[in-house]
Amino acid sequence: MSMTPQEYDAINQRYSPASKGWKTIPLAWLFGGLICCIGQAFSDCYSALGLEKDIASAGVSITLVFLAALLTGFGIYDNIAKYGGAGCLVPITGFSNAVSSPALEFKSEGLILGLGAKMFVIAGPVIVYGTAASIIYGLIIYLFHLY
Repeated sequence: MSMTPQEYDAINQRYSPASKGWKTIPLAWLFGGLICCIGQAFSDCYSALGLEKDIASAGVSITLVFLAALLTGFGIYDNIAKYGGAGCLVPITGFSNAVSSPALEFKSEGLILGLGAKMFVIAGPVIVYGTAASIIYGLIIYLFHLY
């Protein structure tokens, strides 16, 4: 079957659900803000325990990654993300979900070929391009003495 790009676009428009930006954008903002508020609450708790700011910040990251992986394991995070959209996928919790979801999905294939090999299927490109961008950024700063 051969079709022109215009025909394909018409079929795509007919069968694609309409975007409800009036609903999804505020929900993403709300859920992303809620995750940030939870992180701030952990930071305040860790600081109240006497931890220095840098250590408390690291503790917050570790806690949020752990909680997101735990909620992913119980199937709760995916349900939250259905409503929160990008608000749940953009912060560090979304990265934790992106790593733990494939790991759970392929665990039946074994520790090496399943869990180990498939864990970074989704998050791998983020790590690669993030690392490459940080190297380029570091070289620019070094070469132009911007620091």
